[in-house]
Amino acid sequence: MSMHELLPIDFPASLREIPDPPKKMWLRGDMPPEGTKSLAVVGSRALTRYGREACEVLIAGLAGYPVSIVSGLALGIDTVAHKSALAAGLHTIAIPGSGLNDDVIYPRSNQKIAKSILKAGGALLSEHEPVYKARSYDFPSRNRIMVGLADAVLIVEAGPKSGTLITARLAGEYNRELLCIPHRIGDPHSFGAHLFLRTGATLVSESAHILEALRLPIHDDLNERIAPSLTPTEQCIYDLLIEPLQRDDLIRNTSLTPSEALVTLISLELKGMVKEKFGAWHRT
Repeated sequence: MSMHELLPIDFPASLREIPDPPKKMWLRGDMPPEGTKSLAVVGSRALTRYGREACEVLIAGLAGYPVSIVSGLALGIDTVAHKSALAAGLHTIAIPGSGLNDDVIYPRSNQKIAKSILKAGGALLSEHEPVYKARSYDFPSRNRIMVGLADAVLIVEAGPKSGTLITARLAGEYNRELLCIPHRIGDPHSFGAHLFLRTGATLVSESAHILEALRLPIHDDLNERIAPSLTPTEQCIYDLLIEPLQRDDLIRNTSLTPSEALVTLISLELKGMVKEKFGAWHRT
């Protein structure tokens, strides 16, 4: 896919307004349509299962809305955010710390995700020359671009020494709404979210809270939304629910673990496809 050099005049207006905008950028793929809101998703590379599942469920609930998920293509939460956006049929923008040539995209293990993003109509962005290899000091600098592009920033998990704390503070400096997922008391991964919740960040426990922060109308009638795309796992569960089934019966008819089945059911519920009633799951 072709690569284009962008000068500041070509940047989204929100990125031109930050204190230290890039002098130029390179783009592979397509930026989202005009009117699309951008949500930057950041968090720990050493994420917990709780953080992963919370991120997956919240992004799944944005399916059908004009939202682009912005993240850094790193391991951990970034990877989950991009994959969840693709699964939900959402546009996504990856901003690696490297250039955009295939042979330098970092981390190397996420080259497949980068290609999936481009194939799905998303974008890769970098302020570095296409052949530039990432260095450790490039990542904090890269994060200012993520925040600059975003209408709101979602913090999933962040420990006391996490670089995510710097990104969260940038959100305040750039006047972006900061959203945080509450965490378990005493878990070190809760440090960042709870710190910023105490100082005025918005608590997010369901997808509707993100839509409110992005100032997008929440449709009660599912017919007003674009039909969400389903992952193979979601489609499998949905197909089994031709008749109401209890969760244990669903699990017995799939190769999923109880945890995987629950996450899938919650994802389908957030997409408005299923609901639980009297201990059994039904199609809506």
